[in-house]
Amino acid sequence: MPVTDITTDPENLTMTLTADAAASVDRLWRAFTDPTQLSRFWGPPGWPATFTAFDLRPGGRAEYHMTSPQGQRSGGAWEVLNVDEGRSFEVLDSFVGEDGEKLEGFPSMRMVFAFEATDAGSRLVNTTYFTSAEALEQVVAMGAVEGSRMAMNQLDTVLQDLRDYAEGKGTRTEILDDQHVRITRLIDGPRELVWRAHHEPELLKTWLLGPDGWQMIECEVGDTYRYVWQQGDDEASRFGFEGETVLSEPTWRAVTTEKMIGMPGPSTLNDLQLYEEDGATLLTLLIEYPDAATRDMILATGMTDGMEASYARLEETVLAAR
Repeated sequence: MPVTDITTDPENLTMTLTADAAASVDRLWRAFTDPTQLSRFWGPPGWPATFTAFDLRPGGRAEYHMTSPQGQRSGGAWEVLNVDEGRSFEVLDSFVGEDGEKLEGFPSMRMVFAFEATDAGSRLVNTTYFTSAEALEQVVAMGAVEGSRMAMNQLDTVLQDLRDYAEGKGTRTEILDDQHVRITRLIDGPRELVWRAHHEPELLKTWLLGPDGWQMIECEVGDTYRYVWQQGDDEASRFGFEGETVLSEPTWRAVTTEKMIGMPGPSTLNDLQLYEEDGATLLTLLIEYPDAATRDMILATGMTDGMEASYARLEETVLAAR
């Protein structure tokens, strides 16, 4: 959790974010100046960023977009003003449309990223300068404070070697807010195989089983899906889930709805993202619940333990398929 402070100053028209990391200044600098690393945390959970251009030199330009689970896009661009290698860089950040042009009615903001050493590692001080109090208020009203906090709090997984960060820790559950829970699990195997194991029925039936003794008796996948399980020969134990695919970006992101078959009430939204490094894949599942009560009810069922049993089998399936 690297973010230590976010403050807004209406008098000086600034928003300042401070984040501390247990990593060297050089390592923190590389996380912000390598677009493949920056993409992993620049957007908040549920809105991952994709950089389509990145030229971090004075006069250069970076372009990116963030994509919601429903496929909505929010685009941005940096005009690079100054770079002090290894210490700071300054950009003019603007909201842009799909044509790359600035959007009318949205402010442009000057941002300075400054990096310094600390006794525990390094510190980022990100100061955003606004041209008016109205522009500051507009951006804050759009959720910039909490969005920035949630985005930067993903830095830990980027700054550490992926295996050091996640290997041996099993399935981890983090409550992000009243509606969102993040599940992470390292799978020792390539992303392509992990993706296939989530989308091919013959592979799904080998691992998506939960506790011992259950079997998947129905498995339909595609634009819609349907999974049904049964414990041994006990037909009365049958239960299942069904839903539809909202967004699919092979082989790294799939967003689906999920609802227990035959049960009333709204669906959850499941956002699966896969990131590969050094032959291992970090699986991240962001679950959006309709409310905190539903979240707590489902977590209390022992969901994490059941998912760990399934993900352990998933790893065995991936290793066997290599």
